[in-house]
Amino acid sequence: MNQVLLFSRCSLLLALLALAGLPAMAQVYRCGGAGGAAPEYINNAKEAQTRGCKAMQGGNVTVVQGTPAQKSAVRVAAAAPSSSGARTDGSPEQKARDSDSRSILESELKKAEAKLAELQKEYNNGEPEKQGIESRNYQRYLDRVAELKDNIARNQSDIAGIKREIARLPGGAN
Repeated sequence: MNQVLLFSRCSLLLALLALAGLPAMAQVYRCGGAGGAAPEYINNAKEAQTRGCKAMQGGNVTVVQGTPAQKSAVRVAAAAPSSSGARTDGSPEQKARDSDSRSILESELKKAEAKLAELQKEYNNGEPEKQGIESRNYQRYLDRVAELKDNIARNQSDIAGIKREIARLPGGAN
């Protein structure tokens, strides 16, 4: 019998210690918030009673503090001229950039034209020479011919684009 009494007292003591370690469930009160003002949430019952706050019912309340944006603080940044889009036609720096652009585009044009000549030579007006296994596998030959034709069309499009870019540069087209 003493063991049962001792066991029940230990159980009771452990239960009390466990309850003491748990946080108390506090009542949350909402104060203010009328007339567009931000409400304030408190968990002090005496202060809530003196201020006339209302008790919140239901689940947990999460309040995120922040500062409201003030209309007078909003500033519009002045648009600064950027060197990427702005063109100052008379300046020596712009003339140097235009000259560099022209020389780069002209070298790209020469490379593209050389590649086009090479592709057209290989294409041989739609009848390129068969290579290796293509004599036994006609579909592989047809695939290569179609690929060459596509590459020629793409290269011609690139050349036309480069010529348009050169024509846009100050000083006219060549």
